[in-house]
Amino acid sequence: MYQALRPAHSEFVSVRQLQYHVLIWGRPSSAQPILVLLHGWMDVAASFQFVIDALGQEFFNQRCIIAPDWRGFGLTPVPQADNYWFPDYLADLDILLDHYAKDQPVDLLGHSMGGNVAMLYAGVRPERIHRLINLEGFGMPATQADQAPGRYARWIDELKRLHRGELQLRSYEGIDGVAQRLMKTNPRLSADKAQWLARHWSSENPQGQWEILGDAAHKVVSAHLYRVDEALACFRAIRAPMLSVQASDNQMQQWWQGRYSLIEYQQRLQNVQDCRSATVTDAGHMLHHDQPQQVAALIEDFLAR
Repeated sequence: MYQALRPAHSEFVSVRQLQYHVLIWGRPSSAQPILVLLHGWMDVAASFQFVIDALGQEFFNQRCIIAPDWRGFGLTPVPQADNYWFPDYLADLDILLDHYAKDQPVDLLGHSMGGNVAMLYAGVRPERIHRLINLEGFGMPATQADQAPGRYARWIDELKRLHRGELQLRSYEGIDGVAQRLMKTNPRLSADKAQWLARHWSSENPQGQWEILGDAAHKVVSAHLYRVDEALACFRAIRAPMLSVQASDNQMQQWWQGRYSLIEYQQRLQNVQDCRSATVTDAGHMLHHDQPQQVAALIEDFLAR
């Protein structure tokens, strides 16, 4: 099994009636901005361990790095709600930064859903962001107002399915089953990393089954349409220099079947005042697992500018 070179310290912080689980690496008293890492959907903070281990020693020695488990993921409890929406992530992040960074700007990195949260937050609170890095957080296809009736109906139907127990997350006979699931989802993931991740991505229940550390309610569609105009307004408010990172084998076509493309995403990025792009080679959507050395090098280079 993979052995973490730089194990994290784990702690819990009170955020909006939840005890948020946060991983911490490095030096809390560092003079450099805190580096905050935001994981994606159906993932956990520990997902960044491989990148942490790939960082250069000088860079690591100068940094405090934190990564929270989003609400309803990992070791952060499930809120008293049966669905999730983006404004909660923005508020949770703001309160976490109150705790860890006070009034000091941070370097903010997000992957996938976390990248989408990071970009919106950087526009909502531009004064709190020193540098911004988005790993494959592409946003979503544009929607139209006339889609609203169908979206609300779908949301209600999925809530009913959730409460009937029809939207459960699969459990596994053993930890090997979880690791196999991770490798099936990402064929580039090596067995040693899959075994390590599986122990952070799941836990054993009293019946001896291994359950994913994620709330099934995350599978319920948002009741609200994705408003591109609102997203672009946030992008235009971003003041921090930004790095957008994509994988060489990104899955935009597979996800959206022509409804949204990488070209359209790049057009949206033109609304960010200072944005540069980079590509991680021989990598898919989980690029921080596939090529942690490349991702670490991009982080170090960009934050040193």
